[in-house]
Amino acid sequence: MNEFEDLLNSVSEVTPGDVVTAEVLTVDAGQANVAISGTGVEGVLTLRELTNDRDADINDLVKVGETLELLVLRQVVGKDTDTVTYLVSKKRLEARKAWDKLVGREEEVVTVKVTRAVKGGLAVEFEGLRGFIPASMIDSRFTRNTERFVGQEFDAKIKEVDPAENRFILSRREVVEAEAAAARAEVFGKLAVGEVVTGKVARITSFGAFIDLGGVDGLVHLTELSHERNVSPKSAVTVGEEVEVKVLAIDEVEGRVSLSLKATQPGPWDGVEQKLAAGDVIEGKVKRLTDFGAFVEVLPGIDGLVHISQISHKRVENPKDALSVGQEVTVKVLEVNAADERVSLSIKALEERPAAAEGEEKAEKRAPRPRRQKREEKRDYELPETQSGFSMADLFGDIEL
Repeated sequence: MNEFEDLLNSVSEVTPGDVVTAEVLTVDAGQANVAISGTGVEGVLTLRELTNDRDADINDLVKVGETLELLVLRQVVGKDTDTVTYLVSKKRLEARKAWDKLVGREEEVVTVKVTRAVKGGLAVEFEGLRGFIPASMIDSRFTRNTERFVGQEFDAKIKEVDPAENRFILSRREVVEAEAAAARAEVFGKLAVGEVVTGKVARITSFGAFIDLGGVDGLVHLTELSHERNVSPKSAVTVGEEVEVKVLAIDEVEGRVSLSLKATQPGPWDGVEQKLAAGDVIEGKVKRLTDFGAFVEVLPGIDGLVHISQISHKRVENPKDALSVGQEVTVKVLEVNAADERVSLSIKALEERPAAAEGEEKAEKRAPRPRRQKREEKRDYELPETQSGFSMADLFGDIEL
């Protein structure tokens, strides 16, 4: 018993929390035995206290005869031999130094490595210290697949450091947003309304497609995707496709850019004179009906008008009585006006004129036109009979000369 007390007294100068220097005596069975300098006692350094990588080989990390700076964790007394050793750690000493380096560095950007995806975010490592990036702080948009970040190194901003609570919180989103803002400012500085630029389709929605212009996403609205009507965005472009677009409007305050894809493509009216000419007979489809006629698609993006008077030889009160949307019809081209983007068509020009209609038309031509009622002529008022057949004497007989 006296010998055991003497042994304890001889090592009283080593206490948990001390930072000591030790020499590696042996490396075996996943741990290293070290001699703590100036104490005459030994310590045990396990693989777990060397690194967070559990698949690492301890022989690659420490060598016999190597001198290490270690943190004393606790005292260990052997059950059978009554020997006293200390559990020491290299990893925790490095973490303590890392904590010391972190204090006061909030809002600083550092490079971290993602070790694993955990519930609610990412576990990262910085200079041997474990940190955490909440899911809401990973990217500017919510990220569902956090596993894709494992093994990556990227910059993150330090948000909170609390060594007492072992709390180290970072944000990658703020770095991403700052980089995006700088890229936006650069892109907006180069963009000009009316110019044609190249971008990549970033994403497709029901109302159009967003084009990445190198830091700024511009919108090609559904109506600016194609010269054709009612085109689905998915049929016009694909994600990742490079396209040329024309800048229609820029709103740097709101961060919006309006683009047009169809403005960079030949329009349906370009060279229409070579495709259509007066007198041509072509097939078309009724696209819409109005009170004054029917619009028939004769070429992609080109609708011609069949005026109500050109639908039939018979009198048509309403185009809906004679035609329906989607109906295939044969029409004759009456006129092509590319400047005004107008095509005049006729259906009745391809139909034989009914005899009755021809007779009616001739009768209409023969029928005298109704004359306008003339103004009532002034009547010649006749003097009464008593005044017919009079003489000068009768009129002036009472006048004294």
